[in-house]
Parts: sequence; C-alpha cells; structure tokens
Amino acid sequence: MSLRFAILTALVERDSTGLELARRFDRSIGYFWPATHQQIYRELDRMRAGDLIREVPTDGKPGRGQPRRFTITPDGRRLLRGWISEIEDPDVVRSGVSVRLRAAAALDDPDSARPALEHQRAYRAAMLEQYRTIEQRDFADARGDARSTLQHLVLRLGILLEETWLTWLDEALDTIDRLDSTPDSSADRSGTVP
Repeated sequence: MSLRFAILTALVERDSTGLELARRFDRSIGYFWPATHQQIYRELDRMRAGDLIREVPTDGKPGRGQPRRFTITPDGRRLLRGWISEIEDPDVVRSGVSVRLRAAAALDDPDSARPALEHQRAYRAAMLEQYRTIEQRDFADARGDARSTLQHLVLRLGILLEETWLTWLDEALDTIDRLDSTPDSSADRSGTVP
C-alpha cells in the first residue's frame, strides 16, 4: 500500500485542499496510515502530474497564496477501484517493545524492560481512549449506511488492536512482577531461544 491510495480515498470522500488533507490525516486517516504534511504535498504533486487528481476552481481570485483544492479524476477512481480488490500480503508488525523484552530475557534482566512496557502501556491506553471518544462522537447514532458502517469498522479495528496491546502489556508486566529480576551470571546464554 502507498500513501497515494490513502489520499485517493480521502478525496473520494470529499474534495480537499492540501491543508485540509493534512488535517484529516492528523485527525483520522493518520491513525491507520500516518504521513507528514510534506509527504502529502509531494504526493499530491505526483498524483496531479499523473492525472489521478486535478485542481478544482475555488471561490475567490486565483493567485499566489490561494489554497489549491483537489478532486479525484476518473483515472484516479479507476486506479482506486482496481487497488481495492488487489491481494497483498498482510503488513508486518514491528514492535520495539517486543525486541526490548526479548533482549531483557537474553540478558536475564526482565525488570530492565519495565520502563519501556509501562511507557507503551500508557501510550496504548491513551490511544484507546482517543478511539473510544471518536467512536462516541462519530458513531453513537449509527446511520446504518455503507460509508458510516465501514468507517466504523475501521475504527473498531483500532480499538480492538489497542485492547489487545493492553492485554498483552498487562500480561508482560505481571510476568515480570513474578520473575526474579536478579541477573543470573551462572546461566549460559550462548544456547539461544528461537
């Protein structure tokens, strides 16, 4: 997947200026496909050159400093429709906190991973709270139309992932609490775990 498809999706939902797109990424799309404002503007230029999007007239005088509003073109819609049904491998999950926990195990120092686990737990709890706030604000009165239902489904994935992270982090912290955190210098660490 690339940023291009996230932007095309956003423009199918509604025409937007670059700034409006960047704000939408900051508030919603970016939770699942993050991008910097600079990346968004660069991609908009490439997509316009490739005739996937075009500028639409804005109210006011055209000129320097006026925001450019973009809409998806028929070519952009065709590309997006084709992409939706393409099969791709699932995203690889990278987890620095998991590597830290494994390193703590290899060094026989489980407690050394505690700060990273606690930090990750606080972050995940905050994200879950944000997602639940969004769910309450945007989906409390379920309209039942396809757009709203599928957007809610994407948000539900975020909620379930954060709940899973919190369950695992609590388990990891509870496990560390039960383990003796004193390094065992006599243990042979050359034989490794898979």
